[in-house]
Amino acid sequence: MSETDLGEAPAGAPGSSPSGLNRVAQALRERWTGRDCFIVGVTGAVASGKSTLSAALRAELEAWPERPAVELVCTDGFLHPNQALDALGLTARKGFPESYDTDALRRALESVRLGPAVFPAYSHVAYDVDPALARRIDRPDVLIIEGLSLDLGGETAGDRLVDVLIYLDAEEQDIEHWFVQRFLGLWQAAEHDPTSFYARFRGLDREQVARVARTVWEQVNLPNLRDHIVKARGRADIIVRKRLDHGIDAVTGAAQP
Repeated sequence: MSETDLGEAPAGAPGSSPSGLNRVAQALRERWTGRDCFIVGVTGAVASGKSTLSAALRAELEAWPERPAVELVCTDGFLHPNQALDALGLTARKGFPESYDTDALRRALESVRLGPAVFPAYSHVAYDVDPALARRIDRPDVLIIEGLSLDLGGETAGDRLVDVLIYLDAEEQDIEHWFVQRFLGLWQAAEHDPTSFYARFRGLDREQVARVARTVWEQVNLPNLRDHIVKARGRADIIVRKRLDHGIDAVTGAAQP
């Protein structure tokens, strides 16, 4: 199972407080040049709420007086398709750095700064990259890209894929809780969708499904967080610290470097 499939905060979950969200938006405004295509990366553990924060930031940025054109994409589309992962022996490593086509991700982000670029997309129902969901994006004023594999280990900004990197941070036990709740939500939704990947778990009761989710967390997502994802925190420009209720406790790195 992919950590990218099983953990974003569900729509309608308690969100960031306005003051916390405003602080993040202000930190971006301090860095925005108003020229070219400004690329903002949002990363952090699975279930840390990357997609929720990114959508909220998009609304904040679009309300700036300059009314910048803002696009939002996800790195999930750059996962290798399931067939390729099977051939490479990486099915059990889906979501780890080696399961992404980072060359394609880099090319797309380089291209969108100059003109139109195609961004592939991922279907959580099919549990695979879906070519039909690919999007052609003309160069926006701001591109927010959320997900994993945004920090390729570069020590300087020039080595990275983005202009500003935001890292969502939280206690491991809180992230595990969000992950399990997300898994349960997808399992419940699959009751009326036999095509869903999660339909295979409909024969289990809620507690059994929760145990499956905890096993996935312990065997896949937590090792990936500790061994790979958390390394981006030390290179992030902005760190957003979250509470169990998804509220923002602190925003660090808000000053212009």
